[in-house]
Amino acid sequence: MGRAKKYSPEQIVNLLRQIEVGIANGKTAPAASREAGITEQTYYRWRKEYGGLKVDQAKRLKELEQENSKLKRLVAELSLDKQILQDIARGNF
Repeated sequence: MGRAKKYSPEQIVNLLRQIEVGIANGKTAPAASREAGITEQTYYRWRKEYGGLKVDQAKRLKELEQENSKLKRLVAELSLDKQILQDIARGNF
């Protein structure tokens, strides 16, 4: 198996547009996907996530997902710290 490539949101939206044009010109989804250099499964996954988005919207979506992930990690760490401090305050160590 090959190593997965990392595509930027802009590249993904452009590839989706390229595949949609191929499909509109009579190609099948698998053929248009292969021509674009991705698997059919990747095409459908990307279409589900990025379908209908413009390039700038896709970029903003990725930025917000990364920020959300970072904030979730911070909340988890702070919750753990709080629990440790409460246990120490109660003498349950």
